[in-house]
Amino acid sequence: MTTPPVTPVNTPPATRATTPLEIPALADAEELTCDVLVIGGGTAGTMAALTAAEHGADVILLEKAHVRHSGALAMGMDGVNNAVIPGRAEPDDYVAEITRANDGIVDQSTVRQTATRGFGMVQRLESYGVKFEKDEHGEYAVRQVHRSGSYVLPMPEGKDVKKVLYRQLRRREMRERIRIENRVMPVRVLTVEGRAVGAVGFNTRTGAFVVVRAGAVILATGACGRLGLPASGYLYGTYENPTNAGDGYAMAYHAGAELTGIECFQINPLIKDYNGPACAYVANPFGGYQVNRHGERFVDSDYWSGQMMAEFAAEVASDRGPVYLKLSHLPEESISALESILHSTERPTRGTFHSGRGHDYRTHDVEMHISEIGLCGGHSASGVRVDDHARTTIPRLYAAGDLACVPHNYMIGAFVFGDLAGADASQYAAYEGELPADQLREAHELIYRPLGNPDGPPQTQVEYKLRRFVNDYVAPPKSGARLSLALEAFERMHADIAEMGARTPHELMRCAEVSFIRDCAEMAARASLARAESRWGLYHDRLDHPHRDDASWFHHLDLHKSPSGAMEFTARPVAPYLVPIDEFTPVGGPSRHLGEVHAEDVATAGSRDLAPVATGTGGVEGAGGTEGADHASTPNSPEPRPEESSRRLLELVALADEQPELDSLRPYLTDPAAAVRREAVAVLTETVPPGTGPALAASLRDTAPEVRAAAAASLRELVETLPPEPALRDGLVAALAESDPVVRAASLDVLRALHLGDAALFSASLSDTDIPVRIEAVRALVSVDAAPELAHATDDPSREVRVTIAKALATVTATRRAQVQGADGGHGTHEAPDTHVGGDPDEADVILTALAQLAADADPLVQGAAYGALGTTGCPAPLAARAVTALAASAWQVRSGAATALSAADSDVAVPALAKTLADPNADVRKAAVLALTRHGATEDARAALATATTDTDADVRAYAARAL
Repeated sequence: MTTPPVTPVNTPPATRATTPLEIPALADAEELTCDVLVIGGGTAGTMAALTAAEHGADVILLEKAHVRHSGALAMGMDGVNNAVIPGRAEPDDYVAEITRANDGIVDQSTVRQTATRGFGMVQRLESYGVKFEKDEHGEYAVRQVHRSGSYVLPMPEGKDVKKVLYRQLRRREMRERIRIENRVMPVRVLTVEGRAVGAVGFNTRTGAFVVVRAGAVILATGACGRLGLPASGYLYGTYENPTNAGDGYAMAYHAGAELTGIECFQINPLIKDYNGPACAYVANPFGGYQVNRHGERFVDSDYWSGQMMAEFAAEVASDRGPVYLKLSHLPEESISALESILHSTERPTRGTFHSGRGHDYRTHDVEMHISEIGLCGGHSASGVRVDDHARTTIPRLYAAGDLACVPHNYMIGAFVFGDLAGADASQYAAYEGELPADQLREAHELIYRPLGNPDGPPQTQVEYKLRRFVNDYVAPPKSGARLSLALEAFERMHADIAEMGARTPHELMRCAEVSFIRDCAEMAARASLARAESRWGLYHDRLDHPHRDDASWFHHLDLHKSPSGAMEFTARPVAPYLVPIDEFTPVGGPSRHLGEVHAEDVATAGSRDLAPVATGTGGVEGAGGTEGADHASTPNSPEPRPEESSRRLLELVALADEQPELDSLRPYLTDPAAAVRREAVAVLTETVPPGTGPALAASLRDTAPEVRAAAAASLRELVETLPPEPALRDGLVAALAESDPVVRAASLDVLRALHLGDAALFSASLSDTDIPVRIEAVRALVSVDAAPELAHATDDPSREVRVTIAKALATVTATRRAQVQGADGGHGTHEAPDTHVGGDPDEADVILTALAQLAADADPLVQGAAYGALGTTGCPAPLAARAVTALAASAWQVRSGAATALSAADSDVAVPALAKTLADPNADVRKAAVLALTRHGATEDARAALATATTDTDADVRAYAARAL
């Protein structure tokens, strides 16, 4: 969790600094020139800059922090929510999902860009070195988290995404085209004759006034995450990245661009009191899920949407609350894997938070609650209006990422639209005309006004007050009266913001952010007041207009700043769909101009017959007062002096920016100080000169464990970009003899991923003393379809390894079957479920014999995994009979696996047994039974059984039964 501000709210202004910064003269502006100006160095901005430069444009990238660490992506990603991978999902299905999740109010042409271009973007990122989870055969391990569609692609090693992108920006060919200006914060986009020609801002370290003239401007400043106030009261303890204060929303608005869907808020489920995501997307593939206090899944709606959040909020408020992320039922292996992701890649403080409360996923499920409100296109549908090339309604002004209104766009969509913006904007050359003097003066006044009042209210006090009004009056459920009170408060806040004091450039940045938050708050309140209906579940829940009104409001609600400075609205009909949706039929047509939206009369409660009598100069009767305000060395080497190591480390840091060749790094890779060698591995990983793979493989045999661990992590990070050269294979094979299990496991992983090993090499590691190494050996054997070797390892002493082997045998079977079907032209011969393994009959017998042995294992988790694998391999009669018996086992994992096995058995045996299992006390077992019956759906008895499950108490059981029918 982000810590509270360094300056407490009640600290006297005089203690914050000594002498205020001198205000720079307007005429002393530092002027920069480029073809394409990118504002924001996060996800979309980085990609926009790279693409524009690749198209030949000269680019300036402005970032108010530092590009190396900025944006929502800075701490990494644990997965992709919307990967449309060929063979696993179809673009049109994804477009349909997003359309339904957004109650039909979408421009499908923009959503379809993400759907069709997302896979290419995944491959592009992978070519940079971004790691996505793959199976043993190198195929993307896409998971089905929602009840329909498989779009979630995990990134268990995704903590270094931003580092990988920064490496691309610092490539020599990119440095020739991209000028990065860190610590420069734009506050306004400059326009001439209605088109964007640059931006104006200031340096957040020196306070210098900065003007940039450009041929085109791309806004990529992220969501407005600092809008609502978190329940903790911490200004920066938000769900979204707290540095994203609505900068781009305000800049687009004041430039005259249209924004849309601003009434559709972002509200997320989170960990109670922590304000971080509960990460069901991560937990779900491991078997975690959301439940009420009775342990029942309760969410009926599919895909992440406002309707899902409405169901979540209702459950929290009911006698069935609180709501939990259920993890305590999972085996140790799954919990350990979750901890390694959630406590590192996701948020490093999460483990500390749970530990401080004495909570552990093994003994406690995670209590969940609801986040503060925000504005975000990538996670809901509120942002700058863009077309399918990221163009806004202002010529030469673009928007991409969470700032742009492309509903549920997420990380891949941000990359896609950054790419689209960069490509389209690259056609324009730098503006050479005179810059608008009036806009420069207004921006100068906005930036430096707080320096003229250094002892004024500090930003922390004013921001707290502003965001408290947001919580009180704008957060749903909404009403016209409360929204009107919000508008009154936000108008008064103009004066408070004008009186804010600052003494340093950093404080100037925070003051400017408060003005952005106020603009976004007003937009959110007025847009919510304008849409006189309820839509998107919890996102726009109007108590005074509780129903959805498609007749009047099947429209986008656009807002813009009029020439007079007023906020005006237009109801724009939804354009005809590219992908038809049964629930909605947009017809397009002309827009309906709404003009300004005025607040309701909320000065008094009810009507008043007589005005109050004045009491003299003291004002009106009853008037109130004013608003309150380990240093291992190489063998036989002397320990280096600390000052020498420090000097060498500084040399390495400087060398990193010069894109050094491997020969320049070799002396550091063999330095006597382990800290220097470790940093050399980091620089090697960042710059990736030719020969990186073999050099990292050599570092796997370093004497210091921290250097070996760094080399192992780097090889895994870079595996997609390393050439599978013989020298790398030799180094990895040699590392398999090392005593460090981290080294052996990483070596097997990279050998598998680069197809540098065979069954003989991999099977030798099945006898390794370390469990994770043996698991990597199993995965490697799957990659070469070595079923006999896998089958011979079913007596491994580790439960975890035996579970992995059971799943591996199913994977090998699925691969063999796909190969056979591909050779037959993809035409199957079975209408009923397969009852035998495809491919070589002898190999099939080996696999089924091994699974039969595992199904008789003493450990219930191994039994469950073996039965579950039979659902893929086929379940012949003898094993089907055993599965029917296993439906009465005491362990629910065995019963669930047995139900899955019967999905591939003969219907006459399977259906009656599965129908009885629909009364199992465990919801996961009932869910497995429903999914198994779905595969027998051609039989009348199966359909009759499924019909009884549509009223189950568990939402997943109900939903899958209904879908099957």
